[in-house]
Amino acid sequence: MSTKTKESKKIATYSLMLMGAGFIATIPFQGSFWVDLVQGGFEAGLVGGLADWFAVTALFRHPLGLRIPHTALLPNNRQRVTNALVKMLKNDWLSKESIQEKVKKVQFTNMLIPLVEKEIQKSAFRKGLIELLQQLIRTIDVEKMTPFVKNQLKSNLSKIEMSKLLGLISSQLLNEQFDKKALDFLLKKAENWLSKEQTSHQLGTVSMNILGKIEVEGILQFALKSIQSILNEEKLGNIIKNLLLSVLNSLKHEEDPNRKALIQYIQKEIQGMNDNRELLEGVEKWKAQFLDNWEPDQTIKESLQQIQLSVLELVEDETFIDTYLMPLINHILDNLKGRNDQIDEWIRKQIAVLVEKNHSQIGDLVQENLDKLDNETLTKMVENNVGKDLQWIRVNGAVCGFIIGIFLTGIQALFRMV
Repeated sequence: MSTKTKESKKIATYSLMLMGAGFIATIPFQGSFWVDLVQGGFEAGLVGGLADWFAVTALFRHPLGLRIPHTALLPNNRQRVTNALVKMLKNDWLSKESIQEKVKKVQFTNMLIPLVEKEIQKSAFRKGLIELLQQLIRTIDVEKMTPFVKNQLKSNLSKIEMSKLLGLISSQLLNEQFDKKALDFLLKKAENWLSKEQTSHQLGTVSMNILGKIEVEGILQFALKSIQSILNEEKLGNIIKNLLLSVLNSLKHEEDPNRKALIQYIQKEIQGMNDNRELLEGVEKWKAQFLDNWEPDQTIKESLQQIQLSVLELVEDETFIDTYLMPLINHILDNLKGRNDQIDEWIRKQIAVLVEKNHSQIGDLVQENLDKLDNETLTKMVENNVGKDLQWIRVNGAVCGFIIGIFLTGIQALFRMV
């Protein structure tokens, strides 16, 4: 029993004892108008106090342990009382209509957003949010993600249209003047090769072998034999070398017609890359073979682990929350403020659906909890919650009885005087 209930019970008991003591104390002094008047008040107060004590006690138990009919009302009518309580709770106090009507008046975003804005400024919230992010990052299983990332990579790579890719490559090559750069690169390499000492001898040897294998008749055969007798390998090689160097030097000039022709040819070949069927088939075949043989599991795993560590380091940085996280949260909250009517309506609909599906469980839950209590526990629980007010009924009964008793005794005295 609660402290307040005990105090109220003491006051009610003292009021009853006062009425009884007053009634007994005035018995020897009967005959005087004023004494009779006060005694009538004490008598009525005693009767009223006893009647209310009996009524209050009868709600919870048998008065004085006597099994008087229609007492201990709560234990004896437990099922009926709990059923009535559950029914009243479901159909009246917490009916679906009343809940939904109340929910319609609630401005959820206007309540929640200021609360969130206030909470996110607290150091405890910020610290907890960082710890939560760190925990979420650490719980990511990189090994389990690796096959998924691998499959996604292969799937996306297999969908790449090589014709479009070659078209992009050719456009990029032309934009970066790859045609001129490629030609200049080849000219440079050729010039470097021709500048070597052994190049003349190599060119002469190759040329003499070619001349020796040429089969012609008549004057041409005589001319070839004459050249072979006049020139040796070194001389012939120097002639060819100087001729080639001369050609290379001319190709270095932008206005040289041969250079322009070569550049146009290279440009044409680059532009036609995505239409070259043979090239496309070869590239597609290479792509398929590459994807079939590609096993990037270890590389992907190591990359994901490195990303995980990098993200953790970023989150652990003191400036992370103010630089990245808080602006993101504030941006989200600003967006929510602009859509508060839509969000409130969505929340109301979800609550309406929830209430519609689970309203019966309110009564079932109350009924289940009440059924867990034995009669004594239930009686004490009710008495502790409403006992204070019930005890004051006893006090009021004694006081009101005392006043009414004085009034009635006074009326009787007036009638006797008449």
